[in-house]
Amino acid sequence: MGKLFKTYGFTAYMVVVFLNAFTDLGHKIIIQNTVFKAYDGNEQIILTAIVNALILLPFILLFSPSGFISDRFAKHKVMRVAAIVAVVITILITLSYYMGYFWLSFILTFALATQSAIYSPAKYGYIKELLGNENLAAANGAVQSTTIVAILGGIFFYSIGFESLLEIKDTYLSGATLQEVAHLGWFLVLGSLIELYFAYKLPNKSEETQVEFDKKRYFTGGYLKRNLKLITSHEMIWLSIVGLSIFWALSQVVLAIFPSFIKEYMDVTNAAVVQGLMALSGLGIIIGSLIASRVSRNYIEIGVIPLGAFGVFVCILLIPSLDSIIASGINFFLFGVFGGLFIVPLNSLIQFNSSKKRLGMVLAGNNFVQNVAMTIFLVGTIFISLFQIDVVYIFYILAVVALFGVIYTIRMLPQSLVKFILSILIAAKYRLTVQGLDNIPENKGVLLLGNHISWLDWAMLQMAMPRRIRFVMERSIYEKKLIKWFLDFFGVIPISSRGGKESLKKVAEYLNKGDVVCLFPEGTISRNGHLNEFKKGYEIAAKNADAVIIPFYIGGLWGTSFSRSNINFAESTKSRRSKDVIVSFGKELDINIKADKLKSKVFELSIDSWKGYINMLESIDNMWLESAKRMGRSTALIDSTTGDKFSYYKTLTLSILFSNIIKKHKEKSIGLLMPTTNIGAILNLSTLMAGKTVVNINYTSSKEAVKSAVIQSEMKTVYSSKRFIKKLKDKGIDIYDILDDLVEIVLLEDLKEKAIKKSTFIYLFLSSIFLPKFILKALYFNNNSLDDTATILFSSGSEGLPKGVVLSHRNILANTKQVVEILNPNEEEVFLGSLPMFHAFGLTVTTYLPLLEGFSLICHPDPTDAVGVGKAVSSHNATFMCATATFLRLYTKNKR
Repeated sequence: MGKLFKTYGFTAYMVVVFLNAFTDLGHKIIIQNTVFKAYDGNEQIILTAIVNALILLPFILLFSPSGFISDRFAKHKVMRVAAIVAVVITILITLSYYMGYFWLSFILTFALATQSAIYSPAKYGYIKELLGNENLAAANGAVQSTTIVAILGGIFFYSIGFESLLEIKDTYLSGATLQEVAHLGWFLVLGSLIELYFAYKLPNKSEETQVEFDKKRYFTGGYLKRNLKLITSHEMIWLSIVGLSIFWALSQVVLAIFPSFIKEYMDVTNAAVVQGLMALSGLGIIIGSLIASRVSRNYIEIGVIPLGAFGVFVCILLIPSLDSIIASGINFFLFGVFGGLFIVPLNSLIQFNSSKKRLGMVLAGNNFVQNVAMTIFLVGTIFISLFQIDVVYIFYILAVVALFGVIYTIRMLPQSLVKFILSILIAAKYRLTVQGLDNIPENKGVLLLGNHISWLDWAMLQMAMPRRIRFVMERSIYEKKLIKWFLDFFGVIPISSRGGKESLKKVAEYLNKGDVVCLFPEGTISRNGHLNEFKKGYEIAAKNADAVIIPFYIGGLWGTSFSRSNINFAESTKSRRSKDVIVSFGKELDINIKADKLKSKVFELSIDSWKGYINMLESIDNMWLESAKRMGRSTALIDSTTGDKFSYYKTLTLSILFSNIIKKHKEKSIGLLMPTTNIGAILNLSTLMAGKTVVNINYTSSKEAVKSAVIQSEMKTVYSSKRFIKKLKDKGIDIYDILDDLVEIVLLEDLKEKAIKKSTFIYLFLSSIFLPKFILKALYFNNNSLDDTATILFSSGSEGLPKGVVLSHRNILANTKQVVEILNPNEEEVFLGSLPMFHAFGLTVTTYLPLLEGFSLICHPDPTDAVGVGKAVSSHNATFMCATATFLRLYTKNKR
C-alpha cells in the first residue's frame, strides 16, 4: 500500500475520493435521521427507500452522458468541474436546512447524486491511468477502504452531531428537526471546498478525445443500447457487474429496512446507535477490502469471490434472528468483511478487462446496472411495505436472493472456486509473485507459451491470470476416469501424438473466439530445471488464429516435490515453510513467431523475471523483521564457544536494543570490530535497522590499511568488546594503538553496565512477541530502500592500501536469494558460520542468509580452529558450512 502513495498524485486523489463520499453521505444521513425521528413503521421504510432511490436515479438516467464525458474529456478536469458543482449544491442544501424546507432538502438529495453520477466514471477510470494494471487490486482496495472510512466518518460525525443538536421530545416534525440541526450544513460546504482544492492537485494522465455526443441518440435510447451491448458483449465484465449489482442491491435494502426493524423489535430510537450499527458493515468492508488487496498483492485474486458471496448470504440470514445490539453489530461487521472480499476482485476484473478508450463507458455501464438493480430492489421493498408485510420476512427474501447469488457465482465463474481451493492448498507453502500483468490483452485471443517446470504450473498460471485459461493436456492423463469430468468442466483440451492436428485445430478455434489457451511447447516437464527444446506443434494452431502470443516464465518451482528434480533434492523441500514462486508474463509476440525465437524470448523473460523479483523485495532489515516474526521461538543463533542459544524473538529484541543505541550517532558509517559470534551478527542487523552503513573492520590487515579503511568510510565510532580486543593484542594487534586517535571505541561490556537496563530488555522482548510487524517497523526500523548502502567491505588494493567495495541492500539480497535457490535448504538445516564478517561470503551467506531465510546459525569465532569447527558441527548437527579453500585445507590436514 505504501508504494501506491509514492505515486505522484495518488494522495490528492485519495483525499478527493474521501471528501466526495464524506459530503454525499453527510446529507443523506441528515435526511435519513430526520425520517427516522419523524416517521414510523412502513411509512418510514417507504421514505427511506425513496431517499436511497433518489440517490440512485441519476446514475441510471445519466449512464450514457457520464461515460461519454469520462471518455471525451481528461478525467482530472471532470473531477474538478464536479467539485465546483458540489460546492454550489451544498450551499443550497444548507440554506434549505435553515429555512426548514424538508421536501426541498429531500429533492436536493437528487441534485447531489446527479453530481456524483457524472463524476463517478472519471473517478474510477482515473485509477488505471494513474497506476496501471498491476496495481489495480491494491488501488481498488485502497479506494474502497477510503470510501468506506469516509462513509463511517460521515455516519458517526453527522449522526452524533444530529443527536447532540436535537432537543429530546416525544414527537418530531421534519421541517423543525432540520432547522435544529442546520449548523451541520456548513460542514458539507467546507468538505466540498477542500475537495475542490485537492481536485486541482490531480496530475493530467489522459488526453481529450474528439468523440461527439448525439442528443437525439441519447433520448431515443440509442446510447443505452450501444453501451449495454458494450458491457454485455464481454462475459467477464458482465458477470462482474451482475455480481456487484446483486451485492449492492441487497445492501441497499438491508440498510433501508434495518432502522424500522430495530425500532420495532429492539425498541432503539437513538439515530446515532442505529447508524453506528449499520456503520460496522462499512468497517467490515474496509477490513475485507484490505484482506482482498493483501492476498492479491500484484495480481487479481478472484479465489475470494465465492467465499465472500457465501458469507454475505449467511449474515443476511442471521439478521432477523439476533435480538441484541452487540450480536447485530458483530453480524453487520462480518457482512462487511465478506462484502469486501467479494467486491474488490470484481471491480478489478472490470477495469482489467476494459480497454482504456472504453473504460469510462464500461464503468458508467457498471454504475447503471448496479443502480438499476438497487432501484428495482428498493421499489420492490416499497411495494412489499405497502402490503404491510413484516420486515422480518423481507430479510428472509433477501437471504434467498443471496443464496442464488452464491450458486450463480460458482456456476459462471468456476475458476474462482478453483482459485479459492488452490489458494487454501498452496498459499501456506508458496508465495506467488506476478509480473507483467499489464501485458495481458483485455479481450482478444491469447496463446500462452512458456516453460514447464512442475505439475503445479497450471495452478500457478491460473492463480496469476484473471482471465479463464484453457489448458492443453496430454490425452493419457485427461482420460483418467477420476478426473475427466473435472477437466471437462474447465474446458481442458486433450492432445496426443496421433490426434495432435485435431487438438491444435480446436486450439485455433478457441483463440479465434477470444479465449486464453495455454500450451507448454517443451511438451513435457523439465528434467534439469532449464529450458528444453521448444516443439513446433503450436505453430500449427497459431497459423490461422486471430490472436497474439504471450510468453510466460515460471520460476521457483524447480526443486519442489512437484518437479522432476533429483529425488533427494526434491525431498529436501517438503518441510520448507514457504517458497517464492514468480509468474512473469512477457510482451505480445507475433502469432507466427518460430519456436527457436520463442525460446529465446522466454529465456530473456527468465532474466527479467529475476531482476523484477529482486526489485520487489524489501530491505535487509525489513526482511529480517519478517523472518523473526515468522520464526518466533525457533532457534536463530547458537554460540559454539559458550553454548548460548538465542531464539528469533530474543535476537530481534537485542537487535532493536542495539539499534536504538546506534541511532544516536550522527555519522552514516558505523565500524564493527567483532568475531563471528551471536552479538557480532546482531550488531550487523542493528546497524542496518538504525539506517547506518556497516563497516566490518578487517583486523588481519596492516595497521596502515586499517587506518585507511577508517578514513575512507568516514566512520567515527567502532563497536567491539574487551575480550576480543585482548585476544587481538595477544596476537600482536593493538587496536587502541591503531584506532584510538581516529575513532571512539564503544565496548559492549561497558554498554551492558551503563546503557542496557533489564526492564528495557523485558519491554522490548514483549513488544517483539506481541506487537504486529507494521507497528514494530514504525517504532524501531529506519525504512531503508534497496538502493541504500548496506555495507562497505575493504579488500587489498594497490600499494597495500584497502579498496572499498560498496554493497547495497539489493546486492546482498540478490546474492542470498541466488545461493538459496542453489542450495535449496529445508527448515531443518543448520548453518555453521565461521568466516569473518569482513569477508563478503561470510557476511552474506553465513550471517544474513540463514537469519533472513529462517534457519539456525551456529557462530564460531575462529575459522582456523579445525577442532572447534568439528565439535560445533557435531554438537549442533550443522548441515551447511561455507569456507574458503585455505580453511578447508587446514581442516583436512588436521587428524582430529
